[in-house]
Amino acid sequence: MQLPPPSMPPQQRSQTTGLEPNVAALLAYLIPVPPISAIIFLLIEKQDRFVRFHALQSAIFGAVSFIAIIALQVIGVAVSMMSRSLGTAFAFLVAFVGLGILGLWILLLIKAYQGQAFKLPVIGDEAAKRS
Repeated sequence: MQLPPPSMPPQQRSQTTGLEPNVAALLAYLIPVPPISAIIFLLIEKQDRFVRFHALQSAIFGAVSFIAIIALQVIGVAVSMMSRSLGTAFAFLVAFVGLGILGLWILLLIKAYQGQAFKLPVIGDEAAKRS
């Protein structure tokens, strides 16, 4: 999928939000879990593929992050029931994954504001297909 170049003048890009596309894309990432802002922008924006791409990527990223953290916490409880020391080690793993998600979210915010169509490996491809 070819997204419109971010350097296009605003009058040549179709937008229904009334915002600059990079600001709308940034706002789509604002509330990642649950992906409320992404869903709002998917409902509002019908024409600008750049904004729709970031909104879809944000929605998928938020959902996957939420499911991953919940699954890791459930597994962590089961592991800590078997062994206290393994449970502690697993808690550090969950914290590390959480920090990774936070770092990736900040990167997505920055790239969206810069007007770049930065795609995550699997999630970005799916968002690009559907936007």
